Amino acid sequence: MSLTMMKQMLGMSRGGAALLTLLLAVALPQPVLAEPTGIAPQAQQLLKASTDFLASQQQFSLDTSSSIEVVLASGQKIQFDHTARQSVQRPNKLRAERTGDLVDQVIYYDGQSLTLHNPSDNYYATLPAPGTIEEMLDFAREKLDIIAPAGDLLYKNAYEILMQNVTSGFVVGKGVVDGVRCDHLAFRAPLVDWQIWIEEGARPLPRKLVITTRDKANAPQFTVVSSNWNLAPKFTDETFSFKPPKCPKKVEFLLKGADGSKVK
Repeated sequence: MSLTMMKQMLGMSRGGAALLTLLLAVALPQPVLAEPTGIAPQAQQLLKASTDFLASQQQFSLDTSSSIEVVLASGQKIQFDHTARQSVQRPNKLRAERTGDLVDQVIYYDGQSLTLHNPSDNYYATLPAPGTIEEMLDFAREKLDIIAPAGDLLYKNAYEILMQNVTSGFVVGKGVVDGVRCDHLAFRAPLVDWQIWIEEGARPLPRKLVITTRDKANAPQFTVVSSNWNLAPKFTDETFSFKPPKCPKKVEFLLKGADGSKVK
């Protein structure tokens, strides 16, 4: 909409229109003409402090809301939204309750077995799993094609995973996510751009993550926002153990073969 049309619609004087122009110039972000090269030490330090802090937490819970874009053959983007409640107890317990446009399931991991339960359909699958959260996440991704929401951040070596192949990174500035003041960082790897917002202060928790896939048409994005962090939750063994509901339907996982195809 042009400034003239806005002035007519609002009955604005010439002086008012000039003031509006000034306010818009101040309020709207200006385009960045040049980006820093290399990886800024401050960006590295802020990210390392965040991942180290989360790795040091023996148990925690949080809520996440995420959006993933899918690009159609026509180039049109379609967005799907999900929410999740995650409970983590190191070294070997995790529960993730996920609902949304494409999924309604609960993941249970108790250090010995991994179970996927779909409450709406009342069926589940379970199988033996490795003995740590990190090993389980690798196993779930490589063999079952299951990825925990923002799972990379749950690894104790999250910093090394996130920084793998990164060619540039810098501090964008300050930002606010759900009312929480954060440091906003941006990084680039050969095929992926990603941004992370880290809470200021004594709890440098990740508050938002945006991943842009540059090797896909129209660069689809994945966004996840975390909230309701609890670093002293009260868990019981039942939190992470699956008890089959009445009249359950047990099915078998399909494992991925070496070529990526599903095999029994």
